[in-house]
Amino acid sequence: MPRRVIIIVLDSVGIGEMPDAANYGDVGSYTLGNIARQRGGLNLPHLQKLGLGNINSITGVPATPSPLGNYGKMAEQSLGKDTTTGHWEMAGVILERALPTFPKGFPKEFIDSYEKAIGRNVIGNEVASGTEIIQRLGDEHVRTGKPIVYTSADSVFQVAAHEEIIPLPELMRICQIARDMLTDELQVGRVIARPFLGKPGNFYRTTNRHDFAIEPPHKILLEYIKERGLEVSTVGKIKDIYAGRGVTSSVLTKGNMDSVNKILEFMSKTENGLIMANLVDFDMLYGHRNDVEGYARALEEFDERLPKILQELRSEDMLVITADHGCDPTHPGTDHTREYVPLLVLGPNLSRGVNLGVRSTFADLGATVTEYLNSEPLLNGKSFYEEIGNIGG
Repeated sequence: MPRRVIIIVLDSVGIGEMPDAANYGDVGSYTLGNIARQRGGLNLPHLQKLGLGNINSITGVPATPSPLGNYGKMAEQSLGKDTTTGHWEMAGVILERALPTFPKGFPKEFIDSYEKAIGRNVIGNEVASGTEIIQRLGDEHVRTGKPIVYTSADSVFQVAAHEEIIPLPELMRICQIARDMLTDELQVGRVIARPFLGKPGNFYRTTNRHDFAIEPPHKILLEYIKERGLEVSTVGKIKDIYAGRGVTSSVLTKGNMDSVNKILEFMSKTENGLIMANLVDFDMLYGHRNDVEGYARALEEFDERLPKILQELRSEDMLVITADHGCDPTHPGTDHTREYVPLLVLGPNLSRGVNLGVRSTFADLGATVTEYLNSEPLLNGKSFYEEIGNIGG
């Protein structure tokens, strides 16, 4: 029978500091646990039934004696705590050098060269929230035509521009120039075009965002599955993170709940292969903004939608719920946090309640997926498929 794997990445939903957290200034970070503690508890009954509370102690989400899923947590073997790094490792790529970040902005020498290359001066060149910086610098941009350059805790070079001031084709051109120029020690994971519209005081980002990602250094999970003749459907920013490699169909989304809708749509029409989604709101809207209550509500909203996803599982499906890094909103600063990520795996024909322990790399997930879908094994990772078995034969 056709088999499908559905991977849902809850962006930044970490489950406790890793042993090397001190190297990153992240001692004490625990995204899920600290949110729950500060909030006085989380109400996640469906994730609880799958075994979320069996992984680590979470206020309001106790361990269950008979979880419906298999549970554990994964350590990041790559250096760094970046979106690209985490997703790449799931797909079998382990980085020995962290992708660079620029907490003080990009070097003046680079900015000078970039301005000459695109024929425009830029404004900004700082770490900022994308929604905040267009309100603060948007008026100057509209008056002068200077694109807004900024970065974040991620390894990114972002260019914001009003679509009526710098048309989309021109914005894409100057982002491609940045992508070509950012090499060696400046080689960020992604250059992101951030178009917006509106009037001063009421600027808003449009859905025409585009990410220019670096290419993974070798073949990734998605390519192995595609080469097997199976479908690879991606939801949200997944396609951009992997530079489109191995993707057969993709859709962009407007927030977590729209992402869940798109997951369900793919589940209704995908016959075999991989459906992979990233739910970015946890990180983008709440983690980086230290919004504990917003983060908590977003977790509970996802939990409320989970039964519908479970209802749509077919007999040969494997559902995986995990994350790519932490972003503890209670932790000092607004950066990602170096944490383990949760691992929940279930399916109608899989065993239940198996403790998968602490996986030494996110690549164990990719290795399991390739084994389940009978594709060529990844270069990295150890499959845990044998541990959860196929009780359905």
